[in-house]
Amino acid sequence: MNALASLIDTVFTLYIILLIASVALSWLVQFNVLNTQNQFVYAVLGFLYRLTEPALRQIRRVLPSMGGLDLSPIVLIIALYFIRDLIVDNLR
Repeated sequence: MNALASLIDTVFTLYIILLIASVALSWLVQFNVLNTQNQFVYAVLGFLYRLTEPALRQIRRVLPSMGGLDLSPIVLIIALYFIRDLIVDNLR
């Protein structure tokens, strides 16, 4: 069961890293540091969007609007850490 717990821990950690990368890249695009006309940048942004947006969209439906501030990534990261610890601790 340790191997399964380790695998689940790794998958959750990778998703959290991808989520943080998605947020960081979206900031870089907003501040015109990255050019979305570049095909590689556009492909990376599209990949991260397709991976993270379904989970973030569900949280945005529940959270109240905070103007230009999007708290959904923070809520998702906290929820993922909680779920990861719950699953991994029960498997070990």
